[in-house]
Parts: sequence; C-alpha cells; structure tokens
Amino acid sequence: MLLSPKKLKYRKVQKGKIKGIETKVNNPVIGVYGIKSLNSGRICAQQLECVRKLMSKKMHKSGFIRLKIFPSIPVTSKPTEVRMGKGKGSLKYWCFPVTSGRLLLEFQGVSLPLATQINKLVNSKLPVRTKLVKFL
Repeated sequence: MLLSPKKLKYRKVQKGKIKGIETKVNNPVIGVYGIKSLNSGRICAQQLECVRKLMSKKMHKSGFIRLKIFPSIPVTSKPTEVRMGKGKGSLKYWCFPVTSGRLLLEFQGVSLPLATQINKLVNSKLPVRTKLVKFL
C-alpha cells in the first residue's frame, strides 16, 4: 500500500519551488547508515515504496529501516487532449519535495559493503542523486 496522508485541509495545492540546501534534517535518530540526497527534486510515493521493498529484500529482513520523508503533497494532472481551462486536473499521485543535503532514510544491521550495494540500488531507483553517509 502506498503512503498518503489520512486527512488534508485542501485537496489540491500549488506546486511551489524546490530550492536551497537542507540544514535541519540531516542528523540520524536511530540508524548507523543514512542515504542523503545530493540534488533537489520530487520523490513520489511509488518510488519510496519501491526503495523500501528493495532495501528489505537486500537486507534479508534482518536490519532496521527508517524513512525520514513522507509524501504529503498532492500532484494533479489533466488527461491528454483536453483543452485549456475547465479547472485544475484530478489527483494523480503523492510526492515529497526534497532539497539537496536532506537525509532520506536511515538503516542499521548490515555491513559496510552491503550498505554501499544498497546505496547503488537506491540511487538507480530514485530521481535524485544520493550518497551513503556513515554515522558514529
């Protein structure tokens, strides 16, 4: 099941700009390793779920994964071949705007070579470039 918020004040929101460097959310809470974004972009709920499943499969369900982001921004789109006007389109998917330097997820219970393999796989699945960060 994909991640989405239970309740919102407004069903459709404006896009907004994704700019700047993250300085607040880059410290770990529980994990030993973390995956940090190197550039900004949008990560949708399907990509996040795909990454979570991939990591749990690669870790053989032995480690611990904590997602640090939650897709709470609704993205709308109109169907193809529809003329201009007639309002905003219907909800298509949920996403999370990620700035550069943001800690996306953290995990523990694996060795360093396996963590680098996981980072390569996650980097191929996400629309932003990532790097592996090791915490003390």
